[in-house]
Amino acid sequence: MAKQERALRTRHAILSSAARIFEERGYQAATVSEILASAGVTKGALYFHFPSKEHLAEGVLHAQDLGVPIPDRPSKVQQMVDTVFLHAHRLQNDPMVRAGVRLSLDQQAQGLDRSGPFLRWSEVGTELLDKAKAQGELLPHVTSQETADVLVGSFAGIQAMSQALCNYQDLPQRVAALLRHILPSVVVPSVLASIDLTATRGATVYTELQTLHPDLQTPTPETTPQPAPTH
Repeated sequence: MAKQERALRTRHAILSSAARIFEERGYQAATVSEILASAGVTKGALYFHFPSKEHLAEGVLHAQDLGVPIPDRPSKVQQMVDTVFLHAHRLQNDPMVRAGVRLSLDQQAQGLDRSGPFLRWSEVGTELLDKAKAQGELLPHVTSQETADVLVGSFAGIQAMSQALCNYQDLPQRVAALLRHILPSVVVPSVLASIDLTATRGATVYTELQTLHPDLQTPTPETTPQPAPTH
């Protein structure tokens, strides 16, 4: 058991270092040597867990998956909204998630399959919207997959804008504005009136998950992004 725990700690240290370097330098510029030096592990230990830089990047990309589900909500639209706000909260506070999102949008990442996160988020959204439609929460014209794709693509643009302007400091507010603009064309008005779209929703959901899953890691102040410097 001790050996397994040591291996898990080593893997996490490697991924954390890779995430930091990928976020700072991008996929093409990052080197395995830099990641080795940052993680403080041997080349053998790194290649035991990740045979290549591409495998390292894939590990960081997959870190966007929280691993614990949002509890079922009576309203599937609220559950979808909670999923979006939670991802925004994690992106704002978790360097691993930030690095995964940067890799997802890195058009210079030659040879790296960046489609995984987009496809997974679209699948999550489609499933929730299908359930919402079955419950009569959506307008008749809505196609679940099309709406999910619009949400995923729009979120990608909103977070990129927030990162460029203020290093994610206003991301919850931008996400709230995005949902306020999109949902009226998708959701039945009587349902929409009951949906919580406050910008603090992501933090509320994360706190709820911490109560249900005490082992869920709490981001430390050091991992919270600071406002981008102005020149």
